[in-house]
Amino acid sequence: MPLHRIFIPKGLYNPADKSALSQAITELYAVKMPAFYVVVLFIELGPEDYFVGGKSTQRMVRISVEHLARNFKDDALKRAFMDRYEAALAPFTKARGIDWEVQVTDCDRMLWNLNGIAPPLENTEEEKIWKQENRVVTPEEMEALKTRGQL
Repeated sequence: MPLHRIFIPKGLYNPADKSALSQAITELYAVKMPAFYVVVLFIELGPEDYFVGGKSTQRMVRISVEHLARNFKDDALKRAFMDRYEAALAPFTKARGIDWEVQVTDCDRMLWNLNGIAPPLENTEEEKIWKQENRVVTPEEMEALKTRGQL
């Protein structure tokens, strides 16, 4: 999954902002993978808990992203993704005069399970089913689909 941890000062974003930002992030991924792979966590911190350069801040957003379902094959793809990500963030950061930082880590896909199941490889028929269903499809369900000729 792409896991997005968004560290924000308490009260910086209202519930509608959080929903809109999580939707904008999800849309970046849902073109190629199941939308349910995308997890966005907002972690609110009080002024006594959020420091930048040794000083308390109320105008900084820190985003830490872990990629599991997909990894970038070259620097051009990495940069293209960052440009798309920054565009999705802009209405919530740059347009509001808020400072922000984004860091993305590619993780080992082999160390990832959903509901105890290794997710299907990208661009496979199985992954298409997961995307269509927008949920984990068990091996038993997948086998039933094959038996009925639906896969």
